[in-house]
Amino acid sequence: MTQVVANAGAMTGGTLVGYFSQTLGRRFSIIVICIVGGALLYPYTYTSSKAVIAAAFFEQFCVQGAWGVIPIHLMELSPGSLRTFVVGTSYQLGNLASSASSTIEATIGERFPLPALHRGKTTVKRYEYGKVICIFLGCVYAYVIILTLIGPEKLGRNLDVAHDSDMAEVTHQDLRHHHHGGDDQAIAHEKSIA
Repeated sequence: MTQVVANAGAMTGGTLVGYFSQTLGRRFSIIVICIVGGALLYPYTYTSSKAVIAAAFFEQFCVQGAWGVIPIHLMELSPGSLRTFVVGTSYQLGNLASSASSTIEATIGERFPLPALHRGKTTVKRYEYGKVICIFLGCVYAYVIILTLIGPEKLGRNLDVAHDSDMAEVTHQDLRHHHHGGDDQAIAHEKSIA
């Protein structure tokens, strides 16, 4: 049940934060939703009752809200010839970095032991993984906030190939004289940020 609720939170967060980032800005949306997600870490990681369902919904709302906006933000920042490379490589490098997460969490978890459970002749070691997840997610949120804060914003950048200065160079076109549906302002904007 908790996983279903968390998935619903992720889908809702990605959709709503992505939609509102169109008007509020990508950087602002990412930073605010990371701060909210950080504030929700305590109830998410330290609740042991069924109340964890609400915390899981809102935490996953924040996680997917932030990480759902990051790819389009990266596309707006990247030059046309490197857009898919930047986003795809960032995604795969993120997967590479996060592949060690379970090992890191298990190692940190050993620093926070709980009383062992005794079941007959067997003893089960336990660790306070709630605290580990709280520390780990807190560091990730802080990292994303810092990187987003120091970076630029290019909200509304026209990503059409017709407005791509790299493609215009390859095809020997002059974007200043290229009229595509009367979109002169978008062309001028693209030239100014190129």
